[in-house]
Amino acid sequence: MNKDFKVLADIRHKVFTEVSKIAFSGDMENIANIPYEIIEGDVAKFRDSTFLERAIVSERIRLAMGLNLRKNNKHRPITEGLEQANKPEKYYEPPLINVIKFACDACPTKSYMVSDICRGCLAHPCVEVCPVDAIHIVNGKSLIDQEKCIKCGKCAKVCPYSAIIKRERPCMAACGVDAISSDEQGKADIDYDKCVSCGMCMVACPFGAIADKSQIYQLIQSINHGDEVIAVVAPSFLGQFGNKVGIQDFRNGLVELGFSDVVEVAIGADICTIEEAYDFIEKVPEEHAFMGTSCCPSWSEMAKKNFPEYADNISMALTPMVFTARMVREKNPKAKIVFIGPCSAKKLEASRKSVKSEVDFVITFEELSGMLDGKDTEILGTDSVFTDEATCSGRGFAVTGGVANAVSKLIEKIDPKQVVKIQTADGLKECVQMCKDAAKGKYDGYLLEGMACPGGCVAGAGCMAKPNVSAAKVKKAAEESKRKYADESIYADKLYLLKEGEYESARK
Repeated sequence: MNKDFKVLADIRHKVFTEVSKIAFSGDMENIANIPYEIIEGDVAKFRDSTFLERAIVSERIRLAMGLNLRKNNKHRPITEGLEQANKPEKYYEPPLINVIKFACDACPTKSYMVSDICRGCLAHPCVEVCPVDAIHIVNGKSLIDQEKCIKCGKCAKVCPYSAIIKRERPCMAACGVDAISSDEQGKADIDYDKCVSCGMCMVACPFGAIADKSQIYQLIQSINHGDEVIAVVAPSFLGQFGNKVGIQDFRNGLVELGFSDVVEVAIGADICTIEEAYDFIEKVPEEHAFMGTSCCPSWSEMAKKNFPEYADNISMALTPMVFTARMVREKNPKAKIVFIGPCSAKKLEASRKSVKSEVDFVITFEELSGMLDGKDTEILGTDSVFTDEATCSGRGFAVTGGVANAVSKLIEKIDPKQVVKIQTADGLKECVQMCKDAAKGKYDGYLLEGMACPGGCVAGAGCMAKPNVSAAKVKKAAEESKRKYADESIYADKLYLLKEGEYESARK
């Protein structure tokens, strides 16, 4: 969630907390009262009326329970379809990312406007530079004809007073794959054929009109049923719950919450590094001109959708989440496995048929925070001690450049004569441009790392800490790791085990 939108973050947290309380207690009759507990009194604080505020919170509650938004053609209770959600094995139904239409302010789409700062200067460079004659001087001031304007922005660049401003719908500006448009009422609309569920539109919307579905309700049902529930936690957890929280602190808090154990996904990142290193050595440039990393599902989904002719250039390695889940399930075949991480895209990844059997639930750090408060549980930061199970390479996956750095270092260790050229991109717009450049041959022989979120996983939509704070903690933990290279992991041999003998014995 956007760390600067504190009011919205607080409402989201309250929704997750109240839904968690109900799930833990089993008091289903109180669901309809949650909007009144979150929005108290008769005076509206955020919208035109408390009725609208509570209606929006009601839809957020439904999404937090994994339910669909309600249609507005007739009265429908907030609990409609609850019997379908009230199952620990229930997975959310698409779409994952949703627009609550009556929460959307129908923000203006991209346009350029002349502000009051305009001084009607003699040079009027805005008029001179406009390629379509859309700007004229009226009453001594510049005026843009919106019917003619092609939104090139040249006028804004040349104005000596910065008097021409660019207006853009925040969610559209944040979407790197142009998946958001306007419906007939000017409300935001998502094209799910383009959307890759990065969640950046949620982060950008200042009205909190966009939200994703959650599995916290179903996860708590599983805990209540007495299932063995094991959490696999992404490296970006550092800094999310306090400055001194290490993996043992995290484990202690989650065991108190009802989990059986906690495992670092960094160990799966090490295995992913090993596989991608060998993939690169074997396939670049003999089979592929370049290779893209696989760990960010939004990046890989975008690359395969938008550049299908280069789909095979994206590594087919399993993601760290799936590698870790497989290792956990090998020891605990009956366990329910929960990925706890920074982003919505992992929910999309886990919903795929090929992954559903590996990962049972996906929740974000933000959602976990609501679960903790829902049961009055705290993760106490007593120290930042880590085990030596994961390496520096695996823990560094959470920040931009971490994946490519880990893979390239291992390649150069395996073959000291090979120097790996790297290109990284964070943010989907930058990732799209990197793919375009790669298609033109600019990155032949390169290892490309794509991250949908600017800054990497530490900036995911489900994070609570500021990205720079979490990134600093991640880098410190990586630097202090006793094992540096991925192949030094105590689980390095699991690559071959999990791949069921696909790799030659010579590799071992």
